[in-house]
Amino acid sequence: QCRAFTTTTMNLKSRIASILNTSCLDSSVTGLPTFDLASLCLSGEQEFPLPNNLRLGHLAEKIVAESIKLSTKYELLYENVQLVEDKATIGEIDFILKEKATERLIHLELAYKFYLYDPALSDKPIDNWIGPNRNDSLKAKLDKLKTKQFPLLYHASARESFNTIDVDKAEQAVCMLVSLYVPYQFSDTLSPVYEKAIKGYYVDFQTFLNLDMPSKSYHIPTKTQWGMEPDENTDWVKLAEVEDYVKSTIEGKRCV
Repeated sequence: QCRAFTTTTMNLKSRIASILNTSCLDSSVTGLPTFDLASLCLSGEQEFPLPNNLRLGHLAEKIVAESIKLSTKYELLYENVQLVEDKATIGEIDFILKEKATERLIHLELAYKFYLYDPALSDKPIDNWIGPNRNDSLKAKLDKLKTKQFPLLYHASARESFNTIDVDKAEQAVCMLVSLYVPYQFSDTLSPVYEKAIKGYYVDFQTFLNLDMPSKSYHIPTKTQWGMEPDENTDWVKLAEVEDYVKSTIEGKRCV
């Protein structure tokens, strides 16, 4: 999934819905308290303006932030706060929420990820979910949350930045939104937590070429369209128009 050959106008309602409806891994996988976006208790379709120049991760953060503001249950106190020590940025806190009915404080970290399953890595499913160019993994992300992101809340610069609340009373949770892909013709059984997040299959380049038939057409979404339902696609082309680009993208280890 990389750059499209023609430019389309992203359907904002569909983009927003695709983020809010993405499967959220629960604590049985993450080992961390879970915040499910369903708890926001939003009613009807959500629609609000989105900047055109945001990267995918920041786009997801913006959609979640705007949705929290529309929630009847929660108030958004802080959003994307950079923590600075000795003029150097040491990290960022995604959100601080307050539950309106109880005044319960929640430090919420958001992740919006796409992972492929490589069963050859180990016999532990948690270790087998990898990101682009194998530079990322589900396990690495969870380790970072546990050892870096969550402890940031108690750093001196965080206490200074969040001076309207008592950070020691804040609970911590993660909203781990994932779209998972398994190998083509994969037949093993994964736990239901993973199964509900599986969006499809992946193939290597040669298998992709071998599966081509004259009747097939293809769509390559821009990165900001990742995760949207395929029926939103409007630009379809034949294999000859995408083969060279996909090959050069793989060789260059790019995904734009």
